[in-house]
Amino acid sequence: MNILLAEDQAMVRGALAALLGMEPGFHITEAENGDQALQHLRQQTFDVLLSDIEMPGRSGLELAQWLQQQHTKTKIIIITTFGRAGYIRRAIDMGVSGFLLKDAPSAELIQAIYRVMEGKRVIDGELAMMALGEVDPLNDKERRALRLAAEGKSTAEIATTLCLSEGTVRNYLSEAIAKLNAANRVDAARIARQKGWL
Repeated sequence: MNILLAEDQAMVRGALAALLGMEPGFHITEAENGDQALQHLRQQTFDVLLSDIEMPGRSGLELAQWLQQQHTKTKIIIITTFGRAGYIRRAIDMGVSGFLLKDAPSAELIQAIYRVMEGKRVIDGELAMMALGEVDPLNDKERRALRLAAEGKSTAEIATTLCLSEGTVRNYLSEAIAKLNAANRVDAARIARQKGWL
């Protein structure tokens, strides 16, 4: 079984790779950020993508979205420290097969991989209930503009990165601020991140 492990924290990645490497038939490829993971996905076919959510470059959810757009058979399991409702809901919408917290027992992770390969979905019951909570009001364009704004980029820089006009970027940010009842773009990014929508 070919598994791509995308995790930016070196110690966590090393521990997970060592753990998974002990399982007979598991072949592990490591990626230290979302962009490196995407390079591997473009070059090779994997049975499972095991990914953190928050990483430098592309997030785990962006990787899931890319895989969904490619119509690949790669199964996706998100492992994260954050059990935020927004993350879980978005992950489910993007066809993620598993969603586990990093503090779950290691045996649970191995079992989840086998269950996902059988075509089952593995999402902790409590997390699944959380996902039924608040609905993410942001669309993808607003989310991308807000994420770049949260990194301290100016409207002009965001426009260049997203290949949009500055006016369009201002509109996306204004919409996001209004939808989140935020005071400004920094406040909007804080609220969205807290909810797991960013």
